[in-house]
Amino acid sequence: MSGSEGHALFAVRVQRRTQLADDIIGLELSSLDGAPLPAYTAGAHIDVELPNGLVRQYSLCGQGAGRYEIGILRDPAGRGGSACAHRDIREGGEIRIGAPRNLFALVPARRTLLFAGGIGVTPILAMAQELSHGGADFRMHYCSRSAVRTAFIDRIRASVFARRVQFHFDDGAPAQRFDAAAAIGAPDPATHLYVCGPRGYMDHVIATARSLGWRDSNIHFEYFSAASAPSSARGEAAGDGYFEIRLAGRDVVVAVPPGTTAAQALIARGVPVPLSCEQGICGTCVMRVLDGVPEHRDLFLSDAEKAANDRFTPCCSRARSASLLIDF
Repeated sequence: MSGSEGHALFAVRVQRRTQLADDIIGLELSSLDGAPLPAYTAGAHIDVELPNGLVRQYSLCGQGAGRYEIGILRDPAGRGGSACAHRDIREGGEIRIGAPRNLFALVPARRTLLFAGGIGVTPILAMAQELSHGGADFRMHYCSRSAVRTAFIDRIRASVFARRVQFHFDDGAPAQRFDAAAAIGAPDPATHLYVCGPRGYMDHVIATARSLGWRDSNIHFEYFSAASAPSSARGEAAGDGYFEIRLAGRDVVVAVPPGTTAAQALIARGVPVPLSCEQGICGTCVMRVLDGVPEHRDLFLSDAEKAANDRFTPCCSRARSASLLIDF
């Protein structure tokens, strides 16, 4: 499904469209009546309904002030969302968005380390701005292929926190190349680390931090899509076998055959399922499991929540048991 059934969408105006870098556009969004848009905190994202009907999630990277700003990378390997945004969204036009949600929020810390890879800078930049505004101690490392492919480079260099940011370009001098171990350093319970970017970059930063002895509770990350996450984060799939979903309090059994998601099967039987990302990232569709063992393939639930086996993301997860009893 392309709609965002669990989160109401509302129309906004594309106040400004800019070219942030090669293959990256920036959109500044404002309300239709000039009133401030709902407030948000760093790390938040919004649902965006694209002209082709798809709904995608984009991190907010502006500085508030009643308007939203997002950056969109054209991804040739994507599912059509970014290509549509680059082709069809025009300055002065209208699009529909959802209210901000934050699954990647900053936590109070004595010191904060920020790591951005490519377009993963969008939530990280918002964090840097928020930390700087609050006078917090932080350091930001921003990795990209080259200066011309680095979104917000001029803004960051002109910012009051520019001295806290180190750029690392793949085509730059060897001395400025990214050294994850040196950038992360020894673990400190009072320091928290945040990383967002392509899979390889995130895997490298997270693995390096863990190898240095960092606790998982101090490592925070956000994947762009389920495809960008390692299989260990998604959960190893046992196969797309047949299973059934039973609805508590109803005499209803929904068959979920191979090749069909639980959400698709439920909707086909007339059972409403709120959907947004459809990749197990946003948590919109989470349902409570009363009996049975889910096969978790999402990135929303924590390891502890997955181990409890009492919640389930029907957009992507399946069942290890023959059936699941869902509290509906």
